[in-house]
Amino acid sequence: MSKRDYMSLALDLAKRALGRTSPNPLVGAVIVKEGEVIGTGFHHYAGGFHAEVNVLKDVGEEAKGATMYVTLEPCSHYGKTPPCAKFIIESGIKKVIIAMKDPNPKVAGKGIEMLETAGVETEVGLLKEEAAKLNEDYIKYMKTNTPFVILKNAMTLDGKIATKKGDSKWITGEESRAFVHQLRDQVDGILVGIGTALADNPRLTTRLPEGGEDAIRIVLDGKLRIPLDANLVIQKSSAPTIIATTEQADQVKKIKLKEAGVEIIEAGTDNRVDLEKLLDELGKRELISLLVEGGSQVNSSFLEAKLVDKLYYFIAPKIIGGKEAIPVVAGTGVDKIEAGIGIDQLQHKRVGDDILIIGYPKYE
Repeated sequence: MSKRDYMSLALDLAKRALGRTSPNPLVGAVIVKEGEVIGTGFHHYAGGFHAEVNVLKDVGEEAKGATMYVTLEPCSHYGKTPPCAKFIIESGIKKVIIAMKDPNPKVAGKGIEMLETAGVETEVGLLKEEAAKLNEDYIKYMKTNTPFVILKNAMTLDGKIATKKGDSKWITGEESRAFVHQLRDQVDGILVGIGTALADNPRLTTRLPEGGEDAIRIVLDGKLRIPLDANLVIQKSSAPTIIATTEQADQVKKIKLKEAGVEIIEAGTDNRVDLEKLLDELGKRELISLLVEGGSQVNSSFLEAKLVDKLYYFIAPKIIGGKEAIPVVAGTGVDKIEAGIGIDQLQHKRVGDDILIIGYPKYE
C-alpha cells in the first residue's frame, strides 16, 4: 500500500461516524509499521475518545517507532478529553502524516507545533482536498460560527415542486426518499417554512431500516400560524422542535408552544424571520449543519441572501406543466441569464428512476 492508500483508509474510517460527532469533526487514524497496518481507529461520537487515542489504545506498545496517518491535525488543548498530541508523543510514534490543519482556533497549527517540539516528525497536506470535503460543515462552522446550509429539493423535469393545486406527493421515487432520510440522519437540523408545515403536516424525522437519529426541526413561522396539534409540536422525538418567529408574534401562542415543549427563537421583526440572525442563533446552539427542505419561497429567500452552501436537487422523470404550478424557486428572479447563480463542483448520480445533482452555488 502507498501513503495515499493509508490516508484513504483513514478517511473511510472517519466516514463511519457520519452524523454522530457534531459539533466535533469526523476523524480517522491509521498506524503503519514496517509497511503494515497495525491499527485503525476513528472518532465515534462527540465526547468520546478521538481517533488518535482509539488507534493508540488498539496498538499499545507496538506504536513505538511507527507512523500515524490522521485526517485532521491532532488537538493540542484540553476539552472533554485530553490533548491527542500529548498521547501521540507519549506513545513513541515517530512520524505523523496529517491530511489538513484544524481550522479550530484552539488548535490551528498548535497540535503540529507540539508534536514537532517533542521531536515527532510531521507531514501535512496528503489528500487535503478529500479531508476538507469530508468536514466541510465543520470547517464553515469554525470560520463563521454558523451552520453549513444544504438546500434539498425534489422537482419534476420541468422544474416544478407541486401542481397548480399544491399536490406534491410523491414527485420522486422511494429510493430518493430513502436517500433523503440518510441525509437527515447526518445533519444537525432540518428547516422548513410554515407553508410546508401547514400543507404537509410533516414529522421531519429520520426513518431508516436501521433506525437513525432525528435532527432538530426548525420551522420558519413569523406569524406563529403553526397549530398546537401539528406533528412538529406533539410528536415524540429525541430531538426538539424550534419555531423561528418574530418579536411581534402572539405572546400567548408562544407560551402555549413552550408549554408543549417547543423552543422559540425570536429572529426578526415585521412578521418576517431574519435568516442571518436565525443562523447565528443556531450556531450558538452548536448546530454545524442544516438541511433546508423548504418550498419555493423559502428556497428563494436562502438563495437570494446567499446563505446556501450546497445543493441536492432530485429530478424526477415527470412533466406536470401549467404556468400556475409551483416552481422550485420563487422570488423576483433575475433580469439576465448571466446574473443567475452558477453551480460549481457538479456531481450527478442515478437514484432509482431519478437523477440527483449535487453542487455548490457560486455567488458573484
